Amino acid sequence: MTGSRAALLVHGAGGGGWEWNVWRGVFEAAGFRVEAPDLMPAHEGLAATCLQDYQDQVRAALAALPGPRVLVGASLGGLLALGAADDAAAVVLVNPLPPSPWHTGMPERDWPDVVPWRRDARLSGTRRALPGADEATALFAFRHWRDESGAVLREARSGIAVSRPACPMLCVVSDHDDDVPPAITRTMGQAWGADVLQTVSGSHVGPLLGREAARIATQAVEWLNRTVSSR
Repeated sequence: MTGSRAALLVHGAGGGGWEWNVWRGVFEAAGFRVEAPDLMPAHEGLAATCLQDYQDQVRAALAALPGPRVLVGASLGGLLALGAADDAAAVVLVNPLPPSPWHTGMPERDWPDVVPWRRDARLSGTRRALPGADEATALFAFRHWRDESGAVLREARSGIAVSRPACPMLCVVSDHDDDVPPAITRTMGQAWGADVLQTVSGSHVGPLLGREAARIATQAVEWLNRTVSSR
């Protein structure tokens, strides 16, 4: 890719645009204009927030960027990226919450109307969730987790029907992931003819926040450079 190019980075549940700090640096060094907004709850609050509220935000943020524009989504953000892929030149999915029919392989979970990840956050728990992160990253993440809408998570895990993206797609997969089993992402990617980047990351958010994050982001940029031409 040469010339003007832009990337929208979509974070996962309970996080924020800060999750992409390492990737932002790598993408900006490669010449991308990068936007990594925080997904915002509905005016009525988190308990009233639904998946479509977030989906509308992603579509609006992507439409505001110049082309060629690429979508990068992690976890819940990956599912949201799939829902907006028809307006992107390429999509990169990092351990995405899977759409239908692959959602059937997901672990069973039950969510309250407001998931208290901020209220109940503990540094020890954050360290366990980020086994590949350094202490500074774990401390930063612990201070920035946020509560999440249970309705969004219930809807996302119920099996959202999305079309196979017409644009090129890269699936980034952790070696170990307690939230989205790696086999699900690999199977989905293979079924849709996507490229699959298998990493050694040992956690769900490791590709973003682990010590290997910069290297994985660099590989994603290299894939984009091979795959997408500017226009």
